[in-house]
Amino acid sequence: MRRVTRLFVAIDLPEPVKDLLELLRRGIPRARWTKDRQYHLTLRFLGEVEGPAVQLVHEVLRGVRCAPFELRLAGTGHFPPRGSPRVLWAGVRPEPRLDELQRRVEKAVRRAGQAGEERRFAAHVSLARLDDAPLPRVVDFLRDHAGFSAEPFAVERFHLYSSVLGREGSLHTVLESFPLHQPVREAL
Repeated sequence: MRRVTRLFVAIDLPEPVKDLLELLRRGIPRARWTKDRQYHLTLRFLGEVEGPAVQLVHEVLRGVRCAPFELRLAGTGHFPPRGSPRVLWAGVRPEPRLDELQRRVEKAVRRAGQAGEERRFAAHVSLARLDDAPLPRVVDFLRDHAGFSAEPFAVERFHLYSSVLGREGSLHTVLESFPLHQPVREAL
């Protein structure tokens, strides 16, 4: 029997930020809100990865080097940006070091034989999935929370997660954590 693991790479959020996100969980009927405080900022979704390739993903991520940095969540929005909203999210203030970390993670997982990501990276934290949520309520939510902002927090590590799909949503488990380190500069 082949063993397949559903994987993604992400930054976890500190508890005070999760507390603020929990306060946003209201006002939209039929929204499927993120459960069990599993808020995270996905750097790369890998999907289903088979047996030995899982270990290779672990190995290449151990080699990712990026300096620690600060992030701040700010604003709300939805995907897709045009058309009927399907995902509500909290935004992230632009941070070049986040973009650099994401590029390094992307390069690493490609070295592990995973297909490249087609979509452009859009830093966000998913709040809810929307199926048949009433559009006026979604518009009200976005207007009411446009000024959402959290205190900055330090990003000192990222994680490889497994994701198991169930009837009540996904269960995310940290498989390994990778501390951020200042990249070593090569001698000239």
